[in-house]
Amino acid sequence: MKFLFASDSFKGSLTSEQTIELLTKAAREVFPGCECCGIPVADGGEGTVNAVVSATGGKNVTADVHDPLMNIIRADYGLFDGNKAIIEMSAASGLPLVPESLRNPMNTTTFGTGELILNALDRGCRDISIAIGGSATNDGGIGCMSALGVRFLSADGSELSGFGRELADIAVIDTSGLDPRLRDCRITVMCDVKNPLCGRNGATHTFARQKGATTEIIDILENGMCNYRDVISSQYGIDCDKTEGAGAAGGLGAALNVFIGGKMQSGIETVLTLIGFDDRLKNVDLVITGEGCTDSQSICGKVMAGVGTHAKKMGIPCVGLSGSLGDGAEMIFDYGISSLQCIVDRPMTLTYAMENARQLYYSAAVRLFRMVKLGVNK
Repeated sequence: MKFLFASDSFKGSLTSEQTIELLTKAAREVFPGCECCGIPVADGGEGTVNAVVSATGGKNVTADVHDPLMNIIRADYGLFDGNKAIIEMSAASGLPLVPESLRNPMNTTTFGTGELILNALDRGCRDISIAIGGSATNDGGIGCMSALGVRFLSADGSELSGFGRELADIAVIDTSGLDPRLRDCRITVMCDVKNPLCGRNGATHTFARQKGATTEIIDILENGMCNYRDVISSQYGIDCDKTEGAGAAGGLGAALNVFIGGKMQSGIETVLTLIGFDDRLKNVDLVITGEGCTDSQSICGKVMAGVGTHAKKMGIPCVGLSGSLGDGAEMIFDYGISSLQCIVDRPMTLTYAMENARQLYYSAAVRLFRMVKLGVNK
C-alpha cells in the first residue's frame, strides 16, 4: 500500500507536518511495510509559505519591513525553484501585528507588503505568488504600491503616504516611478474571495469592522474607496467594482491587479500547482487529508476540497480526518472525499481537545487505517 498524506494544519493545535508524522506512525502500525509520503498543504492562508517551501525544498528568508503602523519588523517569505517567491501579505500587513487597542484601518498601510515584493525582486525573483488573506488594512493597496514606486497625489500635488485615511484625497495616480523590474514579472494573487472594491459587498463594508472600524469609520473609508475606484476608472479604464477579488485584503487585490498585472487565482489551486501535487499522486493507493473543522465552508477554496478534487480526477480514493464536523460537513463528499472521520471520540471541551490533539489524532488515525485494512482484506 502507498499512502499520501496532505492535510491542512489544525489551527492552534497541530501543524500540517505533525499530521504527516502521526499518520505515518499509525499507518505503519496497521500496515507494516507500507509506503508513506507526506506533503504539507495550505490554502493561501496561514502556513502557505512554509507549506510551499517544505514541499519544494526551498528556503525561508527574512527582510526588514514596515508593519501596518509603520514600525520596523522582520518578516519572512519563501524562495523556491530558483527565481520564484511565495509571500504571505499577513507577514508584513496582518491583523495580528496590530495591538487590539490600536486597530483602526484608517491608520494602517500595506507598505510592508510592497517592501517584501521589492526584497524578492532584489533577490532576482521574477515569479512571485502573494497570499493576501488576514490583512489589518483598508488602504486599497496604495501603501504597497507606494513602496513599489507608484505616487498617489492629492489635488494640490502633495504625495500621499499610503494609509486608509488618504483614499479620499487621491486625485492623480502617477505610475512613472513603478519599479521597472515588475514588467518582467509574473504576479499571482492567491485569493478566494470574490468581493468587488466598493459597495455593500466591497472591501470596506465586508471586512473593515473586523479590523477595528466603527460605523462612522466605515462610512469615511467607503467614501474614500469610491473616490479611489473612480480615479482608477478615469485613468486606466478599469472598473474595480466589476473585478472579482478587487476588494480582498482591504482593496489590495485591486492594486495588485491594476498596477502590476497580478492574476487572481484560488489559493489552494495555486499551492497544489506550486508543489506539483498531481505528480505526487502517481501510484498512490489512498490519500488522507483533513482540517481543524469541516463544515459548509470547506468547499470554498479550502484544502480538503482541493486535495479531494485532484485525487478524484486521478481515480484515487481520498478520505478526511478532521478535528470536528460542523453544519454542512457532508457537502465535502461532492469534492472527491469518500469518507469523513473526526478525531473527537467522546464528549469533551474544545480546550481539552486542543491540548490533547496529538493523542486524539493518532488514535483516530489508527482507527481509520484499521477500517481501511478491513476493506483491503475483504
